[in-house]
Amino acid sequence: MKKKIIDIIFDNLKTLIGALIIAIFIRSLLFQPFYIPSSSMEPTLLVGDRIFVSKYTYGYSKHSFPFSPNFSNKRFFSKLPERGDLVVFKTPADNRTDYIKRLIGMPGDTIQFVNGNLFINNNKILREEVEPSEIIRCGKFILETKSFIETLPNGAKYLAVYKKRGTLQNTKKFEVPPDHFFLMGDNRDCSKDSRYLDSVGYVSNLNLVGEAQLIFFSNDTNTSSLLKFWNLGNSFRFERLIKVL
Repeated sequence: MKKKIIDIIFDNLKTLIGALIIAIFIRSLLFQPFYIPSSSMEPTLLVGDRIFVSKYTYGYSKHSFPFSPNFSNKRFFSKLPERGDLVVFKTPADNRTDYIKRLIGMPGDTIQFVNGNLFINNNKILREEVEPSEIIRCGKFILETKSFIETLPNGAKYLAVYKKRGTLQNTKKFEVPPDHFFLMGDNRDCSKDSRYLDSVGYVSNLNLVGEAQLIFFSNDTNTSSLLKFWNLGNSFRFERLIKVL
């Protein structure tokens, strides 16, 4: 009887370890789920969105694995990201915190805002104002914004928003170092990103985690939390279910 109990425990332990290995393999090499906690990427990504990020798109580094084990300072099967990609990365400040922003500048690029317009390599980025403007949050506040469809040099298009008053008008010229990238939030006046050199700054190729591919679930946390399941019908964003990014 005692041997039978030990065999059952051992079989269950093997099943658990096998499932854990499969989960780590999928999370590290294929897809990883992420939760969007801030409004820095509105209107593209909303607080409460849950997304899948492909880990294989840019290749693999130590940051592809749980807890970023320091086994190598190289990237394997590396592939350059493209302008306009929605990139998840480890912040250079601590190499631990996950951020998601849009890739704007490639290695060697110069980035600058002049009179509210975005310039890449001294060329003004085309943008078309969209009416009506989106309702955009910045934390608990609602911003009065103007919405623009911006077109990057490679043809990538996306919706970016700027405050109607007090928007960032002029910046220094940012020069992207080799093997680094410049990333910004689509919610331009509510995003800590590569413009803040002391806290984020230029992002190393090694720090790239993956590309956001899909919103698989979204719940408006301003209306209700998932714990209040009886109110899920009022907070669940049906229109964002299985939405390709």
